[in-house]
Amino acid sequence: MMMMMCRPTLPSPWPFVIVLLVIMVVMPLAKIVVEGCLASDREALLDFKASLNEPYLGIFNTWLGDDCCRNWYGISCDPTNHRVADINLRGESEDPIFLRAGRSGRMTGSISPSICKLDRLTALIIADWKGISGEIPGCITSSLPSLRVLDLVGNRLSGRIPPDIGNLRKATVLNLADNDLSGEIPASIVQMSSLMHLDLRNNRISGQIPSDIGKLTMLSRALLGRNQITGLIPSSIATIYRLADLDLSMNKISGWIPEQLGKMPVLSTLNLDCNSIGGQIPASLLSNTGLGILNLSRNGLEGSIPDVFGPKTYFMALDLSYNSLKGKIPTTLLGANYIGHLDLSHNHLCGQIPIGEPFEHLEASSFDYNDCLCGNPLRTC
Repeated sequence: MMMMMCRPTLPSPWPFVIVLLVIMVVMPLAKIVVEGCLASDREALLDFKASLNEPYLGIFNTWLGDDCCRNWYGISCDPTNHRVADINLRGESEDPIFLRAGRSGRMTGSISPSICKLDRLTALIIADWKGISGEIPGCITSSLPSLRVLDLVGNRLSGRIPPDIGNLRKATVLNLADNDLSGEIPASIVQMSSLMHLDLRNNRISGQIPSDIGKLTMLSRALLGRNQITGLIPSSIATIYRLADLDLSMNKISGWIPEQLGKMPVLSTLNLDCNSIGGQIPASLLSNTGLGILNLSRNGLEGSIPDVFGPKTYFMALDLSYNSLKGKIPTTLLGANYIGHLDLSHNHLCGQIPIGEPFEHLEASSFDYNDCLCGNPLRTC
């Protein structure tokens, strides 16, 4: 009986050929897809471009070709997935395209909602073009969850701030200043837990500051000046530990200055001028040694100026003019470390102006229009 020898079956060469073909043909195609601009992103950018007109600098003339990640002015892509990540279009720049033109940019048109199709966008900067109008597309707050910077300063945008702006939980910068926005500050803004820089200056925003604005614990700058904001200064602002710059000037704010503001450890600039604030100046505000710029002018402040200055007092600017302050000028100002600009004019102060610094370098305009101040640089007592 013959023994049958078992031989291992040799594999067919075709599977290996097929795999080799895949590597040689499919992989280069995949590489092209990964390295190029996603077609949907490119179409969204072209739709966005179609709603704008920039006739002077020609920045959109660079938006040519299939790859929007390469040499498209103001466009940056994520190197890992080649999705559009940043749009950075500023009408005022030191970029060579501006230097060659010898001018700043001017762009008209509106911001197309097609921008919301760029769902991996982390920065949207369309700033200082002076002529872009229309409303902020509401879809920005629902379709761009990764947005960290929303900067639309210096245009002619109108309408309201999107009510669900709080959906932008990752945003660190919200700059809508120098536009024509109206309506109230959305209550949802306090949900922007990562927000560090808030600038809504020079609009027509009305209503009150959200009372729970203190929830914005990461905030370092809150700039709300030159609007039509009413109501009180929320005391919760004083709980924002990192807040260094607070501007509520040129509004219609009433009530009084919360004493807690003077106890904020990082606050260095406080502008409350041109409002309808009454009551007395909190002593803590003038004794706060970190506060370097304080403007309380053009309000209805009463009482005397707290006599709480000391050797650590350092004011680059202290403006208490155009109020109803009475009494004498505090002599403790003589012991201050530094007082740069001081304006006490247009009050009801009385008595002799202290002799010595900082009063020796101040002009009469710092003391004019009081009831009975005297001494250098005014008339002799």
